[in-house]
Amino acid sequence: MEPRLLHDVADSVATVVVHHPGKRNAMTAAMWRALPPLLDTLAADPAVRALVLTGEGGTFCAGADISTLRKSAGEAQGLAVLAEEALAAFPKPTLAAIRGHCVGGGAQLAAACDLRFAEQGALFGVTPAKLGIVYPASSTRRLVSLVGPGTAKYLLFSGELIDAERALRTGFLDELLPEGELAKRVAEFTRVLAARSRLTQAAAKEFANGRTDRDGYWAEQARGSDDTAEGVAAFLERREARFTWTTGG
Repeated sequence: MEPRLLHDVADSVATVVVHHPGKRNAMTAAMWRALPPLLDTLAADPAVRALVLTGEGGTFCAGADISTLRKSAGEAQGLAVLAEEALAAFPKPTLAAIRGHCVGGGAQLAAACDLRFAEQGALFGVTPAKLGIVYPASSTRRLVSLVGPGTAKYLLFSGELIDAERALRTGFLDELLPEGELAKRVAEFTRVLAARSRLTQAAAKEFANGRTDRDGYWAEQARGSDDTAEGVAAFLERREARFTWTTGG
């Protein structure tokens, strides 16, 4: 199978798989280009409540396919930034499920997700210093927001890989699972995400990402929604809530 992005939707969760196993799931230019429109399609699908990004087999993503950098490193980097920004802007919760190498462009994609769960043995690195590439400003800021300036500088200055335990300590990872337990935990947690209020999640995502011009919009959405009444009733009646708010109110 040619390098490509695979996807499916099951139980309200979209799963996007980076499929290029011959090169440890490195992203080609075509794959970078394909990600934003795929995300647009999944964002518009009312059946999708959350999104998981992962890699084929035992590797998440080893970065950009280096052969694509020979023609125009600047163009390749631009495509990666567009894909990263599209992932960061996805309006529903996103989770990177990581095994093996999560390096370069792979780390860039993982950082753009809301959450990152990994399996023991995963390795992480941001490697532009090995190639003489200036890491994008937006990507650098996103990395700093996750791990702080000290760890960000360590990764960017050296290009060295860190293990999953250090990635967890520094804040890059949210959960670290024993080998063989990642898929079960991701399925379990995304079921939780799918059951929660989309109103709460959408507003929280914008606030947490630093958007400051839509406070009034979200206050209006909350006033016009039945989610709070339903959540309180469900709690008092000791049942699962049936939240009804959807994007756009």
